[in-house]
Formats: sequence, structure tokens, C-alpha cells
Amino acid sequence: MLSRFSLLAALLVLAGVAQADIKIGVVASSTGPTAVVGIPQKNTVALLPNEIAGQKIEYIVLDDASDPTNAVTGVKKLLAEHKVDALIGPTTTPAALAILDFVAESKTPLLTTVGSSSVVLPMDDKKKWVFKTTQNDDLIAEAVIAHMTANGVKTLGFIGFNDPYGENWFKVFGGLAEKAGLSIIANERFSRTDQSVTGQVLKVIAARPDAVFIAATGGPAVLPQAGLQEKGYKGRIYQTHGVATNDFIRLGGKVVEGTLMAGGPLLAADDLPNSNPIKAVALGYIKAYEGRYGVGTMSTFGANTWDAGLLLQKAIPLALKKAKPGTPEFRIALRDVLEQSKEVVGAQGVFNMTAQNHNGMDQRSRVMMTVKGGKWVLLKD
Repeated sequence: MLSRFSLLAALLVLAGVAQADIKIGVVASSTGPTAVVGIPQKNTVALLPNEIAGQKIEYIVLDDASDPTNAVTGVKKLLAEHKVDALIGPTTTPAALAILDFVAESKTPLLTTVGSSSVVLPMDDKKKWVFKTTQNDDLIAEAVIAHMTANGVKTLGFIGFNDPYGENWFKVFGGLAEKAGLSIIANERFSRTDQSVTGQVLKVIAARPDAVFIAATGGPAVLPQAGLQEKGYKGRIYQTHGVATNDFIRLGGKVVEGTLMAGGPLLAADDLPNSNPIKAVALGYIKAYEGRYGVGTMSTFGANTWDAGLLLQKAIPLALKKAKPGTPEFRIALRDVLEQSKEVVGAQGVFNMTAQNHNGMDQRSRVMMTVKGGKWVLLKD
């Protein structure tokens, strides 16, 4: 009886240890129209640490195929079956908004990698469980508008996704543009899966704006720009940080030469001064990613996942002092610690979270860039 009891006790101890592993669920669009964004996010997971503060970390990665419905299904599975302690992702704003109810209901912290600020603002009981590792729209829009006004732009054409990403960008960008004295004289939308935007492009060109702002992400963002070039538009073309990747240039080629964008410092890391704390982290990520996947493969979208990992690396040791992994108490502690993150330097910026600001990035987290000679380069003026 004693030996059986000892064996049972040992098994229970082992089971307790296994349950104590920290589980992190990741949802990324590694297939579908947003795959150019989701693949580097998925790839980056392999670069994240397998152990933090002596605790084994298990990553469970699911593909939502660029479909918000699949994202919901995947998150439900991660929460119910795998009982994850935290979530990273998803890739698109519609998917992030679709999973908010389930994240909040389960009280599981989510480090999202989407662009739109609508997932964290305005803050409420649901969004308090969400933290965001990409620059908020207003931070990017301010830099773009400053460049526009400095270069004599007065009138604008707007072409954006007909989903929450495009709508939130129009709301944020449009409001700031109006305050700066800029007029949006053409406003068009298109779907992520559209094969042609000729009609929208022709309407924008007919309005004769000084510049065009495209609010889209990944490969689909090339489509309206290609249409504008094909139809002979000669004004400046600006994009959101949703195209902050070398794949945008690879897909667009000469069509996207001269594109203007405000985005995270990663793409222009070599041009940053050595005194900039982001430079070392950004170059470290580039070295790690390209060392595994090949020269020229790194992406800012993957860096957003990397920065989510950095925030968790800082937060997990502190949360472990309050509760054990796999428990509601640990998830709550992890959320609380993430909200107190201060001066966490990532590859894309510096994070200072507060109860009302779950992005925490400031002007250090953006630079103005242009495509020149087939690469993103820092604008000096």
C-alpha cells in the first residue's frame, strides 16, 4: 500500500509540474489574403524563449486563414482546451475585435499585433484585457500629416479597406487632417479580397487631390497604389504602417517606389543613431529572424510578435510571485503586471503602459520612411 501511495503521490507531483507550464496561445493569419502579415508573426514564435524565470513556456500556434470566424474558433479552443495563460495575435483588426468578448469573459490577457487603436480605445471592461504592440493610428497619423503640411499638401484622396481597419483609420486620420487644415475631397473603400479597384482609383483621380492616403495592409495595399500609377496619378502616395514590410516592396516593385510612410524604426534600424535604445533591440531581432529564415526576410509584423514576447518576459517573473500558472489568479496577475510595464524597449518602440493606455508607445516609436532604390530608407527631413 505504501509503495502504491508513494507512486500515486509522485504522479500527482509530476502532474502538478506539468500543469504549471505556462501556455501561450498564438493566432496568426499564415494563410489567406493577410498571410504576408501573418507568416512572419507565426515564424517569430519559434524565436521566443522556451523558458522564463525557470518556468517552461509552451506556445500553441493556430492559423485563422485571415478569417475572423476562424480566429474566434481558434481562440475558443485555446481557452477551453489548452487553458492558455495569455494570447498573442491575431493578425487582423476584424479578428481582434471578434475575439474581445471571449478574451474578457475568460479574463485572459491578450497581446495583440494589429494596427487599429479600436482594440484598446476607448478603454472599457473588455479592452482592459488587451495590450497592443503596434503603434496606435493617431501616433502614425500625426507624423504623416506633419509631413504632408510641411510639403504643401492641401487636399487628399482616401482609399481604405471597407472593414474596421479602414473605418478606424478614416475616423482618426480624417479628424486630425481637418484640424491641420487638410481637406479629404475623395473617400473610397475596397475589400481585402478585391482583384480590382479601378473604379475607386478613377474617382479619386477625378477629384485631383494633392496626395492620396491608402489605409490598407499587406499585399492588398499594393492594389490601389498600382492602379493610381497605371492611371497616371502624379501626386504623393502615403500608406499606413500596415505596409511596413519588405514584402510590400517585393510585391509592388517599381509601382511602390517613392511610397511615403510613418512606421516603427525597425525597417530603418541601420540608419538610427547608436544612442537610440531601440536600435540594438531591432538589430538583434533582425539578426535572429534572418539567421533562421534567410537574409531580407525580416518583417515589422514579426517584430510586433517579438515585442509581445519581450513584454511577457518582463511580466511573467513578477506574476509568478503572485500565483501559479494555469490559474485564474495568474492570468489576473499577469494582466495587472503588463499594465504596469515601464520603459520596456522593443524592436518597434518603447512601451509605457497605464490603466488608460494599453499601447504605451510614444514618438520614439515612429519614423518617416520612403521606398528608395527598392528598400525602405529613413527620411532625414
